[in-house]
Amino acid sequence: MFTGLGAALNVLIVGASIGGLTVAEVLRRRGFDGAITLVGEERHPPYDRPPLSKQVLTGSWPAERTRLLGSDALDGLGVEWVLGRRAVHLDRGGRVVALDDGRRLPYDRLVIATGLTPRLLPGQPVLDGLRTLRTIDDALALRGELKDAARVAVVGAGVLGCEVAAGARTLGLEVTLVDPAPAPMARHLGARLGALVARTHRGHGVDVRVSSEVHAFTGTAGRVDGLELTGGEKIRADLVIVTIGAIPATGWLIGSGLDLSDGVTCDAYGQAAPGVYAVGDVARFPTGRVESRTNATEQAVAVAGNILGDERPFSSIPYFWTDQYDVKLQIHGRIGHDDRIRWIEGEPGAGRWVALAENGDEVTAAIGWKHARGVRLAREQISALSR
Repeated sequence: MFTGLGAALNVLIVGASIGGLTVAEVLRRRGFDGAITLVGEERHPPYDRPPLSKQVLTGSWPAERTRLLGSDALDGLGVEWVLGRRAVHLDRGGRVVALDDGRRLPYDRLVIATGLTPRLLPGQPVLDGLRTLRTIDDALALRGELKDAARVAVVGAGVLGCEVAAGARTLGLEVTLVDPAPAPMARHLGARLGALVARTHRGHGVDVRVSSEVHAFTGTAGRVDGLELTGGEKIRADLVIVTIGAIPATGWLIGSGLDLSDGVTCDAYGQAAPGVYAVGDVARFPTGRVESRTNATEQAVAVAGNILGDERPFSSIPYFWTDQYDVKLQIHGRIGHDDRIRWIEGEPGAGRWVALAENGDEVTAAIGWKHARGVRLAREQISALSR
């Protein structure tokens, strides 16, 4: 592992979202004066993704407000920006990344921060009005289509799907939310807490269809007009948004010799191979792969330090939040399917509450419903923090 600040060192970062940008920022902040090249598939400067499904989608924010840094700050980093270009191949032996325009970029240290790509349903057709949401261009296109829609179907009731459904309903549209799980956000929350999310959406007029699978999409003249459930029921919609999760963007790494089992497999230092690191949603550390903005930032800080010789293993309590209607739901830690939920402030029917997820004598997570201060304090009870 590199242990000094040398101008000869050349760092190449592939992925221009929060993880990649943070690596570059931390390297410069800590005095690294070598070359940094940052490649981004999108033409936009680095922007924040969480507002896409909320403020940008509903039109309460202009797209420019999502920028992570202004033009002067970006210029001040002394980074070579390669935007609107896609990495297509990694030659680890030659320490070169090939781009889709034929360029070959050399590196001494490579940071993979390519994030995720939307998951599609098997056999999903190409129809106007059948959309996914991952990029700012996706959000702006959806915002335009929502203005002309009356009925929206959201397929997938994870965090993203629930936020999209809430946004569409806030705009006054008729919304149907469909998911095969027994409750919204069941993967993150389990069925019991997920039922509270379902109740919130139903209270705002959303038609929540859990334990329901999509059999087919229907359309006329090349445009979607609804979907059909496996039981044969048809749901009409002017716009269908598929939010069934995402998969690590690792296609360009096939054949590189890296372990790509559910993302880029790393050690505790974020290193996937000698001189190759990964951060953010695409990175699978020994503790697992975590999809959250906070995790991407924390891993980026750790990996930048390890590139500079810190040799410190990454350790963190996962955290994510979601805003739906007037509810901010925050979770520190991981809720297991067999965990018991114990309310320590308020109760499920109350307007705000704090709960702990417990497995035996272990506290695995702290959950806050419209209670930021309470969940922040409850976080200290998570067992992993006391070890």
